[in-house]
Amino acid sequence: MEGGNSANLQLQQLPLATAAVSVQPHTDSFSYKENLIGALLAIFGHLVISIALNLQKYSHIRLAGSKDPRAYFKTKTWWCGLFLLVLGELGVFSSYAFAPLSLIVPLSAVSVIASAIIGIIFIKEKWKPKDFLRRYVLSFVGCGLAIVGTYLLITFGPNSHEKMTGENITRHLVSWPFLLYMLVEIIVFCLLLYFYKEKNANYIVVILLLVALLGSMTVVTVKAVAGMIVVSIQGNLQLDYPIFYIMLVCMIATAIFQATFLAQASQLYDSSQIASIGYILSTTAAITAGATFYLDFTGEDVLHICMFALGCLIAFLGVFLITRNRKKSVPFEPYISMDAMPGMQNMHDKGIAVQPDLKASFSYGALENNDNMPEIYTPATLPIVQEQHGSKGVSAPPYRVLEHSKKE
Repeated sequence: MEGGNSANLQLQQLPLATAAVSVQPHTDSFSYKENLIGALLAIFGHLVISIALNLQKYSHIRLAGSKDPRAYFKTKTWWCGLFLLVLGELGVFSSYAFAPLSLIVPLSAVSVIASAIIGIIFIKEKWKPKDFLRRYVLSFVGCGLAIVGTYLLITFGPNSHEKMTGENITRHLVSWPFLLYMLVEIIVFCLLLYFYKEKNANYIVVILLLVALLGSMTVVTVKAVAGMIVVSIQGNLQLDYPIFYIMLVCMIATAIFQATFLAQASQLYDSSQIASIGYILSTTAAITAGATFYLDFTGEDVLHICMFALGCLIAFLGVFLITRNRKKSVPFEPYISMDAMPGMQNMHDKGIAVQPDLKASFSYGALENNDNMPEIYTPATLPIVQEQHGSKGVSAPPYRVLEHSKKE
């Protein structure tokens, strides 16, 4: 009897298990569909942002090279770039509501790839095929590696999906892994800020680490805000939860401080270095924050995690090769350095070149203030005096030396 009852129980549980198995592939296909939608939105957004920034840069260059007195914000090209920039940012913002955070953040390499391709296509200088291949072979290799890395990221990205409701976000916010991560991040951020402000450690790694730590909190809050807005649009209102406004304020504050540190880094270092190192550090910090806060890699097998990490490394290498080949901007110097003249010794012990005073004189080697020099060292002026044709016997000299005084 017991054997018959156990057989009947197994027969009764078989349809339920079959139904559960049949439902699981549908859920997986739906989650992969959301991943694809989020990845496509992110790729579209970064591509449009790259085009927008190049349009605005083209507008500035065109005005600088012409005699057009208009300001840059009065040109159609600049406004078109601004419209595309807002459209691209909206695309990237909405992508966080569909795909996991660890999948969306590395896709910012698309912007670097698009900028490299646009820069190669719209070259304004004359070049030979050999020179072109020698100068831009690293860019082509970097673009190929970045595309391969992006494909691996989309294919093997995390597949965890959770509705961004107020209860879920609050539960993640007070979880012990995220609290421990926040404690470590605050300690590291304070130490870096101390060395940067008090010890004048203006290293590019220090500044971009500050940017990366702030950026990790920015993307965490962006995903929460975007997800709650999408859930509210679908019918389940989430805007009445206080956590929504807390995340919104944190998103705005961290974005502002992040832009401030980026502006300071751009004044000290080349943009190519900032692009490559900043992408690597920001992506690593954001993936760590996403894996800690949203538990992106929970339930993923080791193969998918390893392939995702391999895709990140390949994308990092591709971005590094692309940015490494960019030309460094050489600032315009309206003077001739004393060090550059052959056979001329430097007159300063510390090696500071003599520069003209742009406020008064623009002549070579002019000192900062000539009024304090003694009159014995002042140069003599040689004004030309016309000959007097009226006198026949005595001829006046063609010039005479006049003493230079401050009144003159």
